[in-house]
Amino acid sequence: MFASATLHTDRFLLRQFHHNDLASIFNGLSHPDVIRYYGVSYSNLEETLNQLTWFNDLQKNETDIWWAICDKGNYKFYGAIGFNDLSKIDKKAEIGFWLLPEYWGKGIVKEVADPVCSYAFEKLDLIKIEAMVETENENSKKVLKKIGFDYQKTMKNYEIKYDRFISLEIYAKLKTNVNDMI
Repeated sequence: MFASATLHTDRFLLRQFHHNDLASIFNGLSHPDVIRYYGVSYSNLEETLNQLTWFNDLQKNETDIWWAICDKGNYKFYGAIGFNDLSKIDKKAEIGFWLLPEYWGKGIVKEVADPVCSYAFEKLDLIKIEAMVETENENSKKVLKKIGFDYQKTMKNYEIKYDRFISLEIYAKLKTNVNDMI
């Protein structure tokens, strides 16, 4: 089901990751501004190869799914968006996304999130998409609100990052008429 999950918007192509994305993934997941609120970071290309393999294995094994966000015309790499913790039983998943900093504030996540969420609701038969965001990550919280996610709750001192407790806010987007489906 996941193998042919290529999506399109007016400006962007969302596709499975390729080996030639390695340098771009490294540029993103080693950049201090990107990894500040992201749970993964890499210090060299060899380490980053694990992330590329992970992205592709998720899709191949149909456990989760992530897409490379690329320009539709010239295929320039902008970042990634996808789902973790996909539960077919509970019909939900957690969305995540990151962009290279030079593409922040250009409406990219807002544009690509719609087909990604539609794919989750229609093709994966999910009824709920969640997002867990560090309370200090104002940019991601703004984006989530713009793409139709509603604030649910704050989990105070939920996990330890960089030797200090952090709190997470949970946002969710429900498939329309969710109660009619249960």
